[in-house]
Parts: sequence; structure tokens; C-alpha cells
Amino acid sequence: MKEFHSHTIGTAPEGFHGTIVAERNFGSMSILASLRWSLVVIFVWFGCMKFTGYEAQGIAPLIANSPVMSWMHKLFGIEGASWAIGVLELSTAAALTVGAFVPLLSALGATMSTATYLITLTFFISTPGVFEPSLGGFPAISAGTGQFILKDLVLLAASVTLLLASRARLPK
Repeated sequence: MKEFHSHTIGTAPEGFHGTIVAERNFGSMSILASLRWSLVVIFVWFGCMKFTGYEAQGIAPLIANSPVMSWMHKLFGIEGASWAIGVLELSTAAALTVGAFVPLLSALGATMSTATYLITLTFFISTPGVFEPSLGGFPAISAGTGQFILKDLVLLAASVTLLLASRARLPK
């Protein structure tokens, strides 16, 4: 079994001793860096798009039909909800980026990313048009909405992998 090496910046808070980041390790953990940087690109890109009217209108049906997020339209309106989500997505990208150097932020960014994809996968159940009626409905998914949402499954897996890796304990 390969030995993991951790180099942390500063002193870790109680309960976070041994928290690691892929970029500061050798061996099998270092390959997880590609997951982090892929997620950063996605969160920056999607986060910036949330500040456009095009994207706000595009995600409006997903939010409106979501039992988890529909309150956002009532509180912020369609564009305001999109902007709020954009801020959260850019914050997730920032936490993941700084998390390459600060283990605690690695865990925070991965937690935020995991929460994002857990929420978006609920759209699979709550959004009309996910299942293709011309093919008999479930399990056939639509080319647009259904396939767009289903890709979040692999993004959730990447997020959970980073989260679990960031909390891995180092051998004594």
C-alpha cells in the first residue's frame, strides 16, 4: 500500500487533522486533481452563465417545478434566483480552487459541489418533460432536459469522491 504525504498550510481545526488534498500528495491520491479542476471549470462556466437572461430563462422551469428550490422565484424573481445560484456556483468554484492548497476548503468545496448535484438530480423527478412520452415514458429520457439532468450523476460521483478523499486519514 502506498504511503500518503500531506502538507497542510497552517494548523487544521480540531477534527480536521489529517485532511488532505489531491494536489499535495503522491501516488493514487494525486490523480484526483483532474476531478477538482474539471469541477472548477464547470462551476465557473455555469456560474458566470447564471448572470445572463438566457440562462435565467433556461433554468426557470427547473426551479419553478423543484420542491427544493421553487421558493427562490418567489423571493428573488427569475433573474434574481439565477444570480443567487450563480453566486453559489462561483463560491463553490472558489472553495474548490483554494482547496487545492488548503485542506479544509477542499472538504468545503467538495461538500458544496455534492450538495449542488444532489439538488439538481431532484429535478429528474420534479421537472415535466424529463421522460419521453413518445417512447413510452419512464425509463426513456428526453434528449434535452432528461439527458441534461442525468449527466449530473457523474458530477455527483466526482464531488463525493473529492469529499471522501479530502477526509481520508493519513497512516500513522
